[in-house]
Amino acid sequence: MGGDDNWRMSEHRLPSPRVNGALRLADWGLMLAQGPEAAAFLNGQLTQEMLRLGDAQARLAGYCSPKGRLLATFVAWQLAPETIALSCSADLLPATLKRLSMYVLRAKCKLSDASAQWPLYGLAGPSADALLQGALPVGDWARGHLGPAQLVRLPAADGVSRVLWAGPEAPPLPPLQADAWRWLEVQSGVPRIVAATADQFVPQMLNLELVGGVDFKKGCYPGQEVVARSQYRGTIKRRTYLVDSTAPLAAGAEVFNSEDPGQPAGMAVLAASLPDGRHAGLVELKMAALQSGTLHAGSADGPRLSAGALPYMLDTLAA
Repeated sequence: MGGDDNWRMSEHRLPSPRVNGALRLADWGLMLAQGPEAAAFLNGQLTQEMLRLGDAQARLAGYCSPKGRLLATFVAWQLAPETIALSCSADLLPATLKRLSMYVLRAKCKLSDASAQWPLYGLAGPSADALLQGALPVGDWARGHLGPAQLVRLPAADGVSRVLWAGPEAPPLPPLQADAWRWLEVQSGVPRIVAATADQFVPQMLNLELVGGVDFKKGCYPGQEVVARSQYRGTIKRRTYLVDSTAPLAAGAEVFNSEDPGQPAGMAVLAASLPDGRHAGLVELKMAALQSGTLHAGSADGPRLSAGALPYMLDTLAA
């Protein structure tokens, strides 16, 4: 990725912690789109094809401003006939719901916050695998159900399975620590927009198209021309990388290169810390910033960042 030791991946990188159980995801929320035109309405608003969701597959999708900047990311699935569930970060759900509702107009679609009716849980590890065996197909974004609970298989991280559970009752699993779940979310390389990062990134800056969050064959949506131009005209100059840090990171924190201290080189997208003192994050960066110097959080002399390994290949790398 570059010539500096800062971006040579450590040969002694420690694995993710052993995790097993379930956690109530207080930082996630869920909205519903209901009505005979719900799918058509969402298809005209999101980066993902929504007309053919089907019963067995969920989809990752982005919601962009007219300038192509992500206002939210969703995990979406068909909850029931004429009803689509959209899970996203809880801290931006009210604003996103309000904005989307402004564009419903005469469409036969009703949007609502269903976070209380459909609380979300994160499941991980062998106890989750045993509980859900036969209830959830294999493969990223597979969808299933266990009684009234809705299930979505999220991309695994470091070989640890992850499942999103939406249901009125908590899963019968041992408690999972929040820091362990956040660590796996960061290690998965799948971005999630939060309030601190809304309206900051074109989807490709977050590798969203590489993890299945953008359909370039679908019809128009807000910001579609910007997203398509970035893809087909070779204008992608920023990407998201997995990093280790010498101190805790926070989503929205600016990142600086030591050789260009006067302006930020990127921004933290998601971050996690473990009790053993490890800190990691997904950080969006100018690819040119990887060529020389060192990277630091907050300022040019702040905590130093070093490279981790994403679970997928970037198709555009710094020269």
